Amino acid sequence: MFVYSHCCGLDVHKKTVVACIITPEEKEIRTFSTMTDDLISMVDWIKDKGCTYVAMESTGSFWKPIYNLLELEDIQALVVNNAKHMKNVPGRRTDVKDTEWIAGLLRHGLLQGSYIPYRDQRELRELIRYRRSLIEERAREINRIQKVLEGANIKLSSVTSDTLGKSGRAMIEAMIAGEEDPKILSELAQRRLKNKKEDLQRALKGLIGSHQKLVLKTQLRHIDFLSDEIKDWTKRLKSECSLLTKTWSCWTPFPVWGGARLNKF
Repeated sequence: MFVYSHCCGLDVHKKTVVACIITPEEKEIRTFSTMTDDLISMVDWIKDKGCTYVAMESTGSFWKPIYNLLELEDIQALVVNNAKHMKNVPGRRTDVKDTEWIAGLLRHGLLQGSYIPYRDQRELRELIRYRRSLIEERAREINRIQKVLEGANIKLSSVTSDTLGKSGRAMIEAMIAGEEDPKILSELAQRRLKNKKEDLQRALKGLIGSHQKLVLKTQLRHIDFLSDEIKDWTKRLKSECSLLTKTWSCWTPFPVWGGARLNKF
């Protein structure tokens, strides 16, 4: 007994999509490119054949454009990213084409799809992931600054845990500007670091060259740029979330942002 009478299986690759439609009357296989025009033609073909359910096997993010187009046409799509799950279904033979196998499994209701969030959730997650990538890139740049300082035997990180705090930043900028006297540099300490001036003087006694100053100057500019971008993205995401709050109030759990719920910025 068939669970779905009209269904389609898709084997999605980077450049091509192999599609197999199975209906009570026929079985048809076609190959399409992954260019937008061809994908639209494929979705139109699926719709014309009366298919209301589609299953696709894909790796990476190649499935996303197809899923978005199917979603616009109200065609239910099942994404099977776990190839192991499909291979474990009894009866598969090596000479059976993947796309026919996918369509056949879907027809009998034997596929388990991956969880795909709603469109607005997917879009917001992409924005959140990009913001997180900016934060991670800034952290990497800070680590690079640490390495440059260590290369010049500047042991600032041994005295303060926040190398780029107000005090650390001021000292680094002063070194870039040409100041080399550890005593003068230590006078730039603020708050609790004022009590560690002796340690700072020892830590700031290094050999920083002109090439290291140039690298540090560029790194600080890059960090400032990333910090500004992160602030802009935070504002943008807050705005996006405020528009979706009413919709999301009925969803649990809320999507997370770096471990914190999105409704708690």
